[in-house]
Amino acid sequence: MKWRLQEGRGEAVYQIGVEDNGMLVGLSEEDMRASLKTLHRLAEKVGADIAVLRERELDCDSDVPRKIAEVLIRKVPDDQQFLDLRVAVLGNVDSGKSTLLGVLTQGELDNGRGRARLNLFRHLHEIQTGRTSSISFEILGFNSKGEVVNYSESRTAEEICESASKMITFIDLAGHHKYLKTTIFGLTSYCPDFAMLVVSANTGIAGTTREHLGLAMALKVPIFIVISKVDLCTRATVERTVRQLERVLKQPGCNKVPMVVSSTDDAVTAAQQFAQSPNITPIFTLSSVTGESLDMLKVFFNIIPPLSNSKEQEELMQQLTEFQVDEIYTVPEVGTVVGGTLYSGICREGDHLVVGPTELGQFHHLTVGSIQRNRSACRVLRAGQAATLALGNFDRSLLRKGMVMVSPEMDPTICWMFEAEIVLLFHAKTFHKGFQVTVHIGNVRQTATVEAVYGKVSSTTELL
Repeated sequence: MKWRLQEGRGEAVYQIGVEDNGMLVGLSEEDMRASLKTLHRLAEKVGADIAVLRERELDCDSDVPRKIAEVLIRKVPDDQQFLDLRVAVLGNVDSGKSTLLGVLTQGELDNGRGRARLNLFRHLHEIQTGRTSSISFEILGFNSKGEVVNYSESRTAEEICESASKMITFIDLAGHHKYLKTTIFGLTSYCPDFAMLVVSANTGIAGTTREHLGLAMALKVPIFIVISKVDLCTRATVERTVRQLERVLKQPGCNKVPMVVSSTDDAVTAAQQFAQSPNITPIFTLSSVTGESLDMLKVFFNIIPPLSNSKEQEELMQQLTEFQVDEIYTVPEVGTVVGGTLYSGICREGDHLVVGPTELGQFHHLTVGSIQRNRSACRVLRAGQAATLALGNFDRSLLRKGMVMVSPEMDPTICWMFEAEIVLLFHAKTFHKGFQVTVHIGNVRQTATVEAVYGKVSSTTELL
């Protein structure tokens, strides 16, 4: 069990009544109780909690009814506070992304006029127009027994972090075409584990939906779909939207296998298959106003495992420190604070790093003060985790988005030119020397000029 938990970075699903070859044999009521009792004792020994996900009776010829069960075992690794998953939220403007997140994280249903999303907005113009224009982060926790921990019981994010053993961080991205580069920045720099595409049941695939789906697929982010606002439509309209999505997902370009979730049992199966095969695309149909099918989405989030295993995580942690700067703030009595993601290595309070490159290609020395993750203090930051670092009285004017903070041992160098193999998907004009493009690499968003184009192989070219 220890090994299984380590493999799943703190989570494992046990199937009882299933043989090693996958054959469903089932257990009698008495044997099932005894098996669950044994599992309980095993879990207690390793300090884990168990929760029965589902039980069902087998249709077999025997006189005694036989059952099979699936059990979730969860134990937060000793060296961290909680399991962490990042979910990017995509979808066209007015599809209900911020409202859905407001309902999930606040624990209160929407009033049908956007009350649930007000807590997520960061700017006055967002509240006035109801449109997200910046990237905001929201958290949803699950305790070791699989129960939801959100702002309905906890007053602060710190309380959620303390009582949760699994944390889902939602990255709320903009849906409007005007803010597309902000959405691309969110997808490339914050390295989400999964993407949730929200589609409005009454409008179907409209506006930027196809672009957002294409972006997630190009960046190889596993995607699942939520059809919202089912309370506004007839059943036939919802089914038409589902069929429309299924058609798009089955196209040769997508090559996905849609899986409509209509029960809690489906949600458990979807979470397991989605993690095993990147082609499976679960589709949820729900309402943020009536709360219909919202529990199925919560079950899905509770069970979904992290994609990277513990071995990959350890390999990243053994590399030199590299932190990518996404946000810069000035906080009273704290000084300059930077937010971003640690790509590799480990970062501790008091570490000496270099930050750059400046316009002249230089790197400046700095010292990390305090570290905060999900708005609560943290002493050690590990590869793949997002956090904010306090830098004390470091001059803010020397920093900008897209810089990196690295270990001085890395001896970083810069480049003004690079070669890239590109595929031209669609463009109104011709792609030629002197053409100006915007390059997105990780959290870097930079204007570049094409110096030369070599060897056109069908639609693939090389850019220098």
